[in-house]
Amino acid sequence: MRVDPFALCLRSSLSTAAGEIDRREGFLVRVERGDEVGLGEATPLPGWTEGYEECEGALESVDDRDGDIDLDAPAARHGVELARADAAARAAGESLARYLGDDAAQAVAVNATIGDGSVEETRSAAREAVRDGYAALKVKVGARSVSADVARLRAIRAAVGDGVELRADANGAWGPAEAESFFAAAADAALDLAYVEQPLSPPSVAEHGALDSRGVDIALDESLAAVGPDAVLDSGVADVVVCKPMALGGPVRTLAFAERAAARGIDVVVTTTIDAVVARTAALHVAAAAPTQRACGLATGSLLSADLAADPAPVEDGEMRVPDGPGLAGDAFESLRRNGP
Repeated sequence: MRVDPFALCLRSSLSTAAGEIDRREGFLVRVERGDEVGLGEATPLPGWTEGYEECEGALESVDDRDGDIDLDAPAARHGVELARADAAARAAGESLARYLGDDAAQAVAVNATIGDGSVEETRSAAREAVRDGYAALKVKVGARSVSADVARLRAIRAAVGDGVELRADANGAWGPAEAESFFAAAADAALDLAYVEQPLSPPSVAEHGALDSRGVDIALDESLAAVGPDAVLDSGVADVVVCKPMALGGPVRTLAFAERAAARGIDVVVTTTIDAVVARTAALHVAAAAPTQRACGLATGSLLSADLAADPAPVEDGEMRVPDGPGLAGDAFESLRRNGP
């Protein structure tokens, strides 16, 4: 197994639950299986995964033989599991999505993300996203007062009409009182919110139960990393789970979790951790194989100022087509397979 570091800058700083980020540092993982070279990516994001140095140390400890990947570091585990799965899918002559699941979709609808901004900035960004073909919008909330965020969401709904799905993502910014206030306003039928993502702090899983039965679904994201995915399922408070393969430890693990969630009647949305193109393409394959009908959060490539390679699955009219070549994307990443980043 070969591991090569890389670093990519974002076009502009991005606010997350773990703080501001302006740079993504990770590792390209390559494994050889017979005549095939499988590609993986381990791009840690503290708050969701281990840190950079822990990821590097975990990758250095990996035994390159096939078998269980005994790693507690999810980003490192993702890199190894993905590289092995890519090599196996290439050897089988199948796309990664088809290798993961026989009924994989050929394309996946994706949502646009609307960052924090004034009412006018928010409305303008929403209109532009809809013109670009997006049918689902995720709006960042929680940086302003509840009343200000509700005003922003009302402005979007008035601007885009009823045919666009509207989601709100608080990134755990609220306390119980603020969340109660927001859900009371969000229950307004005219606003028609699909769900609110991570309204309370990630460890406060049970407390989300007090927000249930308000007419708006609850999606949990950061809680999966904070308390564990199965603990979130067992809590019974999530209507939707937001699955990040990098944070869940790999494409195979993520698909297995998505299937467990769906078996309990919980919807699944697959997203990235602002990954480079290898992991981002892998997440698309996972979304195509997963039991989900909702738009996924995969349209994150434009956040990077540069990438490891050209994107084989750009967003077109609000969806991403799954590469149908063997493995991740046929020959699209051939230079990375031969030369690394």
